[in-house]
Amino acid sequence: MSDKQLLHLVIGGELKSLDGAPEFRDLTQVDLVGAFPTYQAARQAWLAKAQQTVDNALMRYFIIHAHKLLDPNADDDHEH
Repeated sequence: MSDKQLLHLVIGGELKSLDGAPEFRDLTQVDLVGAFPTYQAARQAWLAKAQQTVDNALMRYFIIHAHKLLDPNADDDHEH
């Protein structure tokens, strides 16, 4: 694995519905969990938040591969 920093953001919040593309109910209430240098670190944070909110079906957390937004040619640090 490369030591190159690959910025990942973890965010979450309550969705308007479970149908279609994710849309948050209230953008002012979006939870910015944090910025992480690797997918693995972001996934750990995502998993912790997802487990804390498992009782709310509309509450969802996401990992945003911000390094791809900043540099679309950047390598990813995991396989899909």
